[in-house]
Amino acid sequence: MTDIDPDRTADFGKGEAKVLLIACGALGREIVQLTKAGGQSLFDISCLPAKWHNTPQYIVDGVRRKIHAARSKNYENIFVVYGDCGTGGMLDKMLDEEKIERIAGPHCYAFYSGNEMFAEHEERDVTAFYLTDYLTRHFEKLIWQGLALDRHPQLLNDYFGNYERLVYLAQTRDDELCQIAKAAAGRLKLAYEYRYTGYGDLQKSIRQAATGRN
Repeated sequence: MTDIDPDRTADFGKGEAKVLLIACGALGREIVQLTKAGGQSLFDISCLPAKWHNTPQYIVDGVRRKIHAARSKNYENIFVVYGDCGTGGMLDKMLDEEKIERIAGPHCYAFYSGNEMFAEHEERDVTAFYLTDYLTRHFEKLIWQGLALDRHPQLLNDYFGNYERLVYLAQTRDDELCQIAKAAAGRLKLAYEYRYTGYGDLQKSIRQAATGRN
């Protein structure tokens, strides 16, 4: 499948599945692949704009609107595939009010790594800036242009001066993405590290969402 536009919402399915996954657009490609792997999907998927990585103040209201719009449909389960993602606990507060579960973890870097493994690396990685497959593909738009570094390169040290390494958390083994990630590290003046994670806890959580045991 083609990648999801970082600026847009994207919906997959016809509203007839048993489970609705409300997700960050940065996870959409991987979620579609995981849910289609077994043949006929049990899932509809509704993705919010991936560019909200840079503007997390939009996430809570965006997810709430998706939940309310889904209430009129006959889903057996609605599951949110977002970490806290910079909402400062407000996403969890809203989901508690709506009685909706989400994937465990503070952000996608943690559940791609596996939350336990991420916690083990957390102290060592305090000065690490992470990329995933999606963020690597869209580095130019989401990071370089999204943080206005294309127009104001003097901001580079303000954003990245406290980082030492760029860590590419790879979901797939892709030489082209590795080269893009290495080049991104060079542009950000950071050392480069590659870690293959696969889908980590994302795959397990989607399977649990199908049964309503989250």
